[in-house]
Amino acid sequence: MIRDSNVPIIWVLGGPGCGKGTQCEKIVAKYNFSHFSTGDLLRDEVASGSDQGKELQEMMKKGLLVSNETVLKLLEAAMTKALGGTVGYLIDGYPREPAQGPEFEKFIAPVDIVLYFECSNETLVARIMKRASESATVRADDNEETLKTRIATFRENTEKILVQYPTQLRRINAERAPEEIFAEVEKSIDELLAKKGKKA
Repeated sequence: MIRDSNVPIIWVLGGPGCGKGTQCEKIVAKYNFSHFSTGDLLRDEVASGSDQGKELQEMMKKGLLVSNETVLKLLEAAMTKALGGTVGYLIDGYPREPAQGPEFEKFIAPVDIVLYFECSNETLVARIMKRASESATVRADDNEETLKTRIATFRENTEKILVQYPTQLRRINAERAPEEIFAEVEKSIDELLAKKGKKA
């Protein structure tokens, strides 16, 4: 059971383009955590060509959010598979709505810390448009109109989520260079591992 394993669980939140993907890579490289992006889990499901995948693809094209039950089932399956060989769980881009946090904790396990990468809307739009222009494969949700919908939805939900986790929340200024951001991330994770009786 994930709940009884004492394996650290970290939620990673930040608007699209805040650089959390880069930070997650750095965390995985240093700490050997298992990294699960709800976006990747959903895209893998879409790529599988299943009926559920086709349905998800339509929703994502419109910038709509997928049902929490679907996301939790995909997450739990991935987390359970990694259990036994993992140092910790890095859950990237979840929760997306205020009700999802408590549902995760009830269905899977309590969260230890919430890393929130803060960025202005202007920075987010600029970074994503740059990523889209440099990318060979265009993501269905990387056009400016969909992007603004995504950011608005994100902003609306995030503060309501963060207020639920005052003791677990770590707000990190993500307008800086990746190395500066990571130094702050390391501090939070080192403290968590020490508290859990695990070595970094």
